[in-house]
Amino acid sequence: MSKAKPRIAIVGAGMGGLAVAAALRQLGVDAPVYEQASRFARIGAGIQMLPNSTRVLRGLGVLDQLREKAFEPYSHLNREWDTGEIKRELPMPESLYGSPFLCMHRADLHEALYSAIPPESVHLGKELVGLDQKNGGVTLSFADGSKAEADAVIGADGVHSLVRKLIVGPDAPIHRGRIAYRAVFDSSLMNGGDIGPSRTKWWGPDRHIVIYYTAKDRSQLYFVTSVPEPTNWITKESWSAKGDVNELRAAYEGFHPDVQMVLNACPDCHKWAILERDPLPHWSDDNIVLVGDACHPMTPYMAQGAATSIEDAVVLARCVAARGFEDLPGAFRMFEANRKPRTSKIQAISSANTWMKGGDEDTSWLYGYDAYNVPLVEALETAV
Repeated sequence: MSKAKPRIAIVGAGMGGLAVAAALRQLGVDAPVYEQASRFARIGAGIQMLPNSTRVLRGLGVLDQLREKAFEPYSHLNREWDTGEIKRELPMPESLYGSPFLCMHRADLHEALYSAIPPESVHLGKELVGLDQKNGGVTLSFADGSKAEADAVIGADGVHSLVRKLIVGPDAPIHRGRIAYRAVFDSSLMNGGDIGPSRTKWWGPDRHIVIYYTAKDRSQLYFVTSVPEPTNWITKESWSAKGDVNELRAAYEGFHPDVQMVLNACPDCHKWAILERDPLPHWSDDNIVLVGDACHPMTPYMAQGAATSIEDAVVLARCVAARGFEDLPGAFRMFEANRKPRTSKIQAISSANTWMKGGDEDTSWLYGYDAYNVPLVEALETAV
């Protein structure tokens, strides 16, 4: 490939895909995004952006617009399920790690990242069906019969990644017998009740629930749970399956009155199986590389799924800049060498669901991470 700026196609217009498109465009790289959905839907879910990810959002130029909508919690608060006793509290002012802790609706984050790239660079209704590497480039084939040419491809197509299947092979998700309920609803339904100024995780003996506001004016709140349910009632991860709110309330019987207040006010909910995957043997194949959930999917217990995808975007762009446009395969191997140790560690801790449960473990390695300035290491040339 020549030293001219390459065309790097991105498969998937989720948080990671849009973030990597924005980061590459800051290098002047043409980065079209191909998304299988025909439109973007406002899925009812909240999301936490801890300082390690809001630092990237600032660098991408979208943090200020998110501040106008997002709720900024006082602390990362962990409480006992029934008594409300504080197990650990970490106040999180912006000064702690040099970037804010924000809670928001997922759609607001998606909209902000979408605003960071030219709208004409996002192509909807493009379901990938094949990739063909030839002569130092990649041809993408889509279900509608169309094709696209690129110098390289980034698979940001999530937990069901076809790009991963094509370059790594099929993998089976791991079901550990846990399901999650979630809902976003108007806080007015609590009839004057208030969940407090923090993002709170209520720890039960075998289950938990995380609750926080998703709007700056506290007009909406969100909760997400983890509950044991051994039957694999869903065979693949789904954000759209409806749950039974009465089953949800029964699952949290005996929890603190603050939790009961939220669940009693909740009008309906969604439910999905929490599935996991082991770390992949490799993330790239010549001019094709994976980012985000496509290569390091993780449980939601540390609120780092989207955050690590957003970190990926900046580190990948830095590796492309470091290795030069003429060596994208080398940049992709370098990206894996720099990201895999961190994401594998987060995957393992998140799976164990012990983060911030008590004690005084160091949080700076996670929340203080600076994707823009962390020293980069070279990949071993023997890596695949």
